[in-house]
Amino acid sequence: MKSNRVVSQEEVLSAGSSGTTESAERVLVIERIFDAPPNLVFKAWTDPKQVAQWWGPKGFTNPVCEMDARPGGAIRIVMRAPDGAEHPSTGVFREIVEPQRLVFTSVAVDAAGNPIIDGLTTVTFAEHGGKTKLTLHRSAVALNGVAVSMLEGMKPGWTQSFDRLAEHLARS
Repeated sequence: MKSNRVVSQEEVLSAGSSGTTESAERVLVIERIFDAPPNLVFKAWTDPKQVAQWWGPKGFTNPVCEMDARPGGAIRIVMRAPDGAEHPSTGVFREIVEPQRLVFTSVAVDAAGNPIIDGLTTVTFAEHGGKTKLTLHRSAVALNGVAVSMLEGMKPGWTQSFDRLAEHLARS
């Protein structure tokens, strides 16, 4: 099952400074067609065993992937980079309309458990001629200066995650 590349995207980056803490916000919208029906693509987003196989940029693994896919349910993912660095995040499902829509929060934390990026993700799944048109709307705010550079990787990170999702769906 093959997927089409990104068909539209929008990015907004604003940075400012208040005292010693730099803040930035990024909004990313990506649409992509996946060669699988919406119910299968939706399940790939809500089944932690499947999410662990495709979440994150190329070369990353997910040694921890826990999800309680219901409104109010928790999300905990630890991505491990090829260099061994771990990138933990937590979140909560706000809305689940199977197989059409997911809304969830996500907070990336540093090694000490301090929040560094706060985000909200909305994913919609629309039937598209036997395939799925997926639209991701991701807004994220960096909570410290170090995290600002992490926001710059949001577009390539999601693009690589979608490539991995397409490969995962092709194997399913």
